[in-house]
Amino acid sequence: MLNIILLVLFFLALYWIVPFLLTAGAGIGVLKRKDTSEKVAFTFDDGPNPIYTPQLLDLLKKNNIKATFFVVGSKAEKYPELIDRMHAEGHLIGMHNYVHKSNWVMWPRTVRQHLTKTASIIEKITGERPIYYRPPWGLLTLFDFLLIKKYKMIHWSVMAEDWRSRGGSEKVEKRLLRDIKKGDVVLLHDCGDTVGADVDAPINTITALKEVFKELSSRRISCVRIDEL
Repeated sequence: MLNIILLVLFFLALYWIVPFLLTAGAGIGVLKRKDTSEKVAFTFDDGPNPIYTPQLLDLLKKNNIKATFFVVGSKAEKYPELIDRMHAEGHLIGMHNYVHKSNWVMWPRTVRQHLTKTASIIEKITGERPIYYRPPWGLLTLFDFLLIKKYKMIHWSVMAEDWRSRGGSEKVEKRLLRDIKKGDVVLLHDCGDTVGADVDAPINTITALKEVFKELSSRRISCVRIDEL
């Protein structure tokens, strides 16, 4: 019985923990930040959202900033006009699974099917097939490393816990201005209807970014898409 338990623990470590340490820890197989870059890449997960995504796009347009959106396929399917607007305004569109569900609790085949379906949805709207992928919560399994040949995996180097409303926009602004350095990939959210998030949290992110963009401009730090970092 003990041998079976040890075998199961070894498999789980190999399947979950080792990939986590390699990617989230060491940055192997994923882009977390680009040390040689003089720019910063803002990325937004979990959308599109019919309330907050248009406000965020308005703010980005006002500041002449291009960003990267890792969209949930089912939401892209529901709000194609927002995907079309992202694309038309020059933003990069990546994938965040078809539903916001961790790869750790899905079969590898299901993950591949979700990515193929999401890529097809985005391609149908924009005419371009996405290759950039951020798994929900950044969690990959051992089998997900096989996807690296087909997709470019993106993690992050800065986040501001903006999925929580507590602390308001002041918390988000303070953390971003404290932590952002040239070469960083910044993780934020334009939708708050996922597990563990607050529905109204994205308004704090949008409010905070109004000041963050001004400050970064004064520091002469350009904000670009992931593929321009």
